[in-house]
Amino acid sequence: MRFEQRSSRERMKARLRRAELARRKPPSFTARRAALGLMLTAACLAVVAAAFQRQVLENEFLRDEGEKRFLRERVIAARRGMITDRNGEPLAISTSMSTVWADPQLLAQRRDALPALARALAAPSGELDARLSGYLEQGRRFMYLRRRVAPNRAYAVQQVIDDLHLAGVGMDTEYRRFYPGGEMFGQLVGFTNVDDIGQEGIELVFEDRLRAAPGKRRVIQDGRGRVVEEVEQIRPPSHGQDLALSLDRRLQFLAYRELKRAVAQHRAKSGTAVLLDITTGEVLAMVNQPAFNPNAARSEPVENRRNRALTDVFEPGSTMKPLVVATALEAGLINPRTPVSTAPGVLHLGHNRVKDIRNYGLLTATGVITKSSNVGVVKIAQRMDRAMLWQTYSRLGFGRITGVEFPGERTGFLPHYAGWSRFEHATLAFGYGLSMTSLQLAQAYAVVANDGMRLPVTLQRRDAVPAGERVFSVATARAVRAMMETVVSNKGTARRAMIAGYRVGGKTGTAKKATGRGYAPGKYQAVFAGMAPISEPRFVMVVMIDEPQGKYYYGGIVAAPTFAKVMQAALRLYNVAPDDPQAELLLAGLRREAGR
Repeated sequence: MRFEQRSSRERMKARLRRAELARRKPPSFTARRAALGLMLTAACLAVVAAAFQRQVLENEFLRDEGEKRFLRERVIAARRGMITDRNGEPLAISTSMSTVWADPQLLAQRRDALPALARALAAPSGELDARLSGYLEQGRRFMYLRRRVAPNRAYAVQQVIDDLHLAGVGMDTEYRRFYPGGEMFGQLVGFTNVDDIGQEGIELVFEDRLRAAPGKRRVIQDGRGRVVEEVEQIRPPSHGQDLALSLDRRLQFLAYRELKRAVAQHRAKSGTAVLLDITTGEVLAMVNQPAFNPNAARSEPVENRRNRALTDVFEPGSTMKPLVVATALEAGLINPRTPVSTAPGVLHLGHNRVKDIRNYGLLTATGVITKSSNVGVVKIAQRMDRAMLWQTYSRLGFGRITGVEFPGERTGFLPHYAGWSRFEHATLAFGYGLSMTSLQLAQAYAVVANDGMRLPVTLQRRDAVPAGERVFSVATARAVRAMMETVVSNKGTARRAMIAGYRVGGKTGTAKKATGRGYAPGKYQAVFAGMAPISEPRFVMVVMIDEPQGKYYYGGIVAAPTFAKVMQAALRLYNVAPDDPQAELLLAGLRREAGR
C-alpha cells in the first residue's frame, strides 16, 4: 500500500516538472547585445571626440607645449674676423671654446650635484648655489654656469654630467679672442669683451667689419637637454671679415724690445716709436711703453692701454728746424750755403731771448741744422712772414688728425698765425708753442724723405699707392735731406744714430716738458726723427722718450740709439741696398773713441 502511494506521488512530481519545463521559453540575447553595443559605441565616440579635440581643436596648443619641452632653438657660433700683420701672421684670432649652461628649474632638482659642478668649473663652493637661487627667484629657465672654459674644464664638466646623469646642464661652442702678439700689439690691436665686441684699438674701430653674426638651428632634445636630432637651420652663421694691417710683426717686435730697453735704461716715464714706409705711407711698427697684455684679465692701469703714438702730444723741439729751413729753401729765401750769424749765441726779442747752448758764430744754413742752433733757425724764420710758415706746418699735417682711423687720435695744437706774437713766431721755429703726436711728426718727415710728396698714412695694408699732395719740390726735399745727413755724423748731434753701410739723416730734439702750470723744471722729452738711406729713402722713424732720468736726457743720446737698432733691422729685412761703404770705418773709429 505504502509502496503504491509513494509511486503515485513520484509520478505526480514528474508530471509537474514536465509541465513547468513546457511552460518555460528559450532565453533571448537581443537586449544584452543592444546594451553591449551601446556601451562600445559610446566608448568609440569618446575616443574619436578626444582625438578630434587633440588633433584639431587643441593641435596648436599641444604642439607648442611639446616644443617647449623637446624642441629648442640653439645658436650656431660664428668666428670673429682675424686680424693679421702685412705678411698674414695672426695678431688676433678667435678660438672655439666650450660654454657651460643650465636650466635653473631642472638643476634645482639636483642640488646634490652642485659641489661636483663647482669643482669641475674651479668655482667657489657656494657660488653656484647662490647664483642658482637668484635665477630661481626670477623664474628664469636659462643661466650660464661659466663661459669659454678651458678644454680640461669642459671635459671635467662633461664627466660630472655623465656620471651623475645630470639633466638640464649642457655645453655650447663659443669663440674666445686670443692675441699671439701680447704686449707688443696690445695698445694697437686692442681687445674684445666677453661677448666678443671690440672695446679698444683696431678691434673697436673695425667692429662692423670684424663682427660675426651667429646662426640659429632648431633641434629636438631629450629631458637631459642633449640634442637628439637636428630639425632645421633657421639662419646660417656669418663669420666676420679678416683684416690685414700694415704692421710687420718682425719689426714690431724689434721696435718694442728696443723701446722697452731704452725706457728702462733711462728710467723714463714712457716712450713711443713709429716706423713708416715712405713709399706707401704704411705704418710698419708702432710701439709704446708702458704696455699691457690683452690676453690677461683687465687689471692694468687704464693709461697703459693708451696708444701713446696717437693719443699723447708733445712739443717737438728742434726736430722742427729742418722743416723751417725747407720752407725758406722752397721760397728761395736761402740756399744750403747761406751764411747765418748766431753770435753771440743769444738773440733778444723784446723782453724775451733765444739762446744756444754756446756761441756758434757764423754758420751756413746747413750748419744751423748740424749744430741745432736756435738763434740761427729763428733768424731764418724771420726772413719769411708768419702765414708762410703756418701754411707749411698745416700742409704737413700739424693741427689735424692723420686719418688712420684709430679711436682717441689727437689733432695736436697749431695756433693760427694771426695770433702769433713776435716771440711766438720765434719759438714755433724751434718747436715750442705747438704740439703733435709721434705719428704726425713721422708723417711730416716722410714728406722730406718722399721728395716732397705727402701721402696719407695708414694702419691697413695697401696694395696700391694712393695719390699724394706736393708740399716741397724735389730739389728742396733733397737739399734738406743732405743737411740732415750732417746731423748723423761726427760733427752733428746724433752720431749714435749712424748705421753701418748706410747714409742716415735726421734731427734730434730735446724739449722741456710742458704741464698745466708751464714748463716743469728738470723734465724733458727726448726725440729723434730720421730716415734712411739718404740716397733713396725707404723708411722714416720717430722715437720719443718721455722724462728720462739721470745724467743724459738729450735726444741724440737717449732716443737716437733706439732709432739706429730698429732702422738697421728694417733695412736688412727689406733688402735695402747699402749706400755708404765707408760708414763702417767711421763707426769703428767712434767705437774706439768710446772705449778709451
